[in-house]
Amino acid sequence: MKDSKNIVYLLKNKTVNNLPNMIIAVDFDGTIVKHKYPAIGKELPFAIKTLILLQQKGHKIILWTYRFGKELEEAIHFCEKRGLTFYAVNNGFEGEEFDNTYSRKIYADVYIDDRNLLGIPEWGKIYELIIEKEK
Repeated sequence: MKDSKNIVYLLKNKTVNNLPNMIIAVDFDGTIVKHKYPAIGKELPFAIKTLILLQQKGHKIILWTYRFGKELEEAIHFCEKRGLTFYAVNNGFEGEEFDNTYSRKIYADVYIDDRNLLGIPEWGKIYELIIEKEK
């Protein structure tokens, strides 16, 4: 398991809001599945199950990925087939229109991405950190 100090730092230093329902942006390749882009890799252990549990607790999950077009639709279908639907995809909220007059970076309380400085912890640890923040 890679070091999760970056997520612990965010949670302990209250850069995540104190609201019980957070907006969580999650990457796809390397985070939900192993990197095989443009193909879809094998699901990382407990990734989708963890995200579904977080949704059931009221958190909004946004898919935030480099994928677009056919590859994006395949990723969405992959998740939906396993019971995970997203609050929004590559947007801050469903129906948001993207244009070039503002940044593509979306707002979220937590970003889960394998490209974090210290990598991505196991999904069990991610769940534990987010649930601890709810208290």
